[in-house]
Amino acid sequence: MNRKGRGKLGQWLAGLISTAMFSGAIAATEPPKMQMTTAIPEGITTPDNVDTRLGELSFFDGVPDPASAQKIYDFIDFQHAYQAYMSGIQIASMYAIRQGLLEFGPANTTAVQFADLMDSKALFLTANTTSVYQMAWLELTDEPMVIETPPDVLGIVDDHWFKYVADFGRLGPDQGQGGKFLILPPGYEGDVPEGYHVARTNTYGNWVIWRGFQVDGSTETAVKATQEKFKIYPLSQKANPPKMTFINVSGKEVNTIHRMDAAIFEEINAVVQAEPSMGESEEILGILASIGIKKGQKFEPDERMQGILSAAAQAGAVSVKTIMSRPRDEMFYFYPGESVWMNPFPGGSYQWLNEGAKLLDARAGFHYYATGITPAMAKKIIGKGSKYAYTFLDKEGYPLNGSETYRVHVPANVPAKDFWSFTLYDNQTRSMLQTDARFPGIDNNREGMVQNEDGSFDVYFGPEAPPGQENNWVQTIPGRGFNLIFRLYGPLEPWFDKTWRLADPELLP
Repeated sequence: MNRKGRGKLGQWLAGLISTAMFSGAIAATEPPKMQMTTAIPEGITTPDNVDTRLGELSFFDGVPDPASAQKIYDFIDFQHAYQAYMSGIQIASMYAIRQGLLEFGPANTTAVQFADLMDSKALFLTANTTSVYQMAWLELTDEPMVIETPPDVLGIVDDHWFKYVADFGRLGPDQGQGGKFLILPPGYEGDVPEGYHVARTNTYGNWVIWRGFQVDGSTETAVKATQEKFKIYPLSQKANPPKMTFINVSGKEVNTIHRMDAAIFEEINAVVQAEPSMGESEEILGILASIGIKKGQKFEPDERMQGILSAAAQAGAVSVKTIMSRPRDEMFYFYPGESVWMNPFPGGSYQWLNEGAKLLDARAGFHYYATGITPAMAKKIIGKGSKYAYTFLDKEGYPLNGSETYRVHVPANVPAKDFWSFTLYDNQTRSMLQTDARFPGIDNNREGMVQNEDGSFDVYFGPEAPPGQENNWVQTIPGRGFNLIFRLYGPLEPWFDKTWRLADPELLP
C-alpha cells in the first residue's frame, strides 16, 4: 500500500477509534445526585441520542461526537446557503440586468431602446408587449451624476442591491414633464446645487429604466423623445455633457435573467465585492458571509461546500417557483378561495412589509418572477401607472397547459383609463412565451378584436384559434406550460374596491 493509501486508512481508523471511545463515554452510568442537585424543568435539556432528519445524532451530555458534529455543520451550512439564495436572489437579478445592458455599450453613455417594442426573443422577466422599454446603467464615482429624463414616461431608478432610489415621469416629481435628476453617490456630503430633483443611492451601480407609450399604435414619439432629451453625465460636466449612444435592440437576443443553479452565488458575490456594504441589511450580509460571500474576501468554496451550495440552489429554485405558482398565503390572492388570480405585491407593500414583518417568501418569489421596484407598483393610484394580476393555473387549479384551449371572460367596463392587456410567459424563463407570434399577447387596442353585445370580451389561449376568434386569440405551445399576466393601465376605482372582477381561465372541451 502506498503512503497516500496508508494515510487515508489511518484517518479512517482514527475516526473509528475516536467514535468508539466517544460512544463508550456516552454509555457511562447515570451521574450521582449531588447536594445542590435540583429538578430541572421540562424542555431545558435534550437527550444524548436523537433520531432526526439528519440521521441519528449522538452527544455526551450536550457535546456531539465528531460524526454528529459534521452532520450538524453540513446542515447549518445548507440552511445558510438556502437562506442566502432566498434572500439574495434580487441581488443576482440586478447583476444579470447589468451584464445584459453592458453587452451593448458602456455605462452612462449607452441607452438601450426597444424602439420597435420588446418581443419574445428578449429574455427579460415578465416584460409587456405594448410599452416602449428603454434603459441604461448608471455608474457613479465620488461625484453626483445628472440624469435628464424625457416627458411622458414611467421611469424608476433602482440600486445594485435592487432597492428603490427614485421615480421619474408620470409618477415622479417632474409629473410627466421630464426634468433633471441629481443622483448623489454613497456617503456623499458635498454641496447639492438647486434646480434638480435630488435622490441619494447607496450603491455606485444603478439601473435606470423607463417605459414610453405608443401614440396611435406608433412608438416613434416615445423613441424620439428619449433620443432628444435623455442624458447621463457627471455634475462637473453639465456645461458639456458627453454624447449618448442610443441602440435599438428590438428583435435581438438579449439576456437579463439571473442563474437558478449554484452559479447564482457567484452573481451575488460580484455585487457584494462591487458595492459598499452600507446599502444592504446586516442580516442579509451576515447570511452571505456565513457561506463565504464577504466583501474584500475571495469566494472559494471547497468541494464539500460546492456540493452544499448546489443542493441549496436546487432547493431555492423549487421554492421560489412554488411560492409564485401555488402560494399558500391568502394575501397573494385577489379573491382567496374563489379565484386563481394573484397579486405580485401581497400585502400592498413594495418593501414586502406587513404589520412590521418582512414577507420573505413573497420577496424571493417576486424577484424570481419580475423586475422593477417602486412604491407606485404597490400603491393605490387612481388613473395612473399600472396594476397587475397573474396566474399559472386554470379555474380548477390545474397548471395552464399549452396543449389545451382556455377562455378568459373580460367583463364590460374594464376599469382602465388607458387600456388593458394579456401577456403570456414561459414558466421556465419567466420571459415572453416564444411562439410563432413575435408578440405573445393581446390588448383591447388590437384591430378587429370582437366585443360581445354587452360590452365584454372573451379572450382565448391555445395552440389554435377557435373558429371565428382569430382576433381574440393568443397562441400557446403544445406540451409546454405558460402563465398569464393581466395588466390595467390607468387603473380605476372598481379594480381597487373589487366591484369589477376578471374571470378565471376556463378550460374548453
